[in-house]
Amino acid sequence: QVQLTETGGDSVEAGGSLTLSCATAKYTYYSNCLAWFRQVPGKDREGVASIHTGSGSTNYVDSVAGRFTISQDDAKNTINLQMNSLTPKDTAMYYCATITNYGMGCGSWNEATYWGKGTQVTVS
Repeated sequence: QVQLTETGGDSVEAGGSLTLSCATAKYTYYSNCLAWFRQVPGKDREGVASIHTGSGSTNYVDSVAGRFTISQDDAKNTINLQMNSLTPKDTAMYYCATITNYGMGCGSWNEATYWGKGTQVTVS
């Protein structure tokens, strides 16, 4: 069973920073595609950033490129999302997910396979 556990959500002021973490088991983490999504009520879930933990390749949605950084911590089987210059538009429930792994690259945003329960980020 795949388990993904998000932590780090909080309420912050606009312009502030926050780091989210997603912990999982080694067999899920190793050389796999992990990603962050976000969702606000009434809207579709949006892919934010992904990382292939084998190659280290990353991908970002345009709206967060340059502000958010996804990274991996191999010692903890964890991925992180460093979020800077936050705006109220970043307010959402943030979810960690696995994405179809094509070897050296990750599938598209609509190829998520397993989800965590989410962590709330509120920017005011």
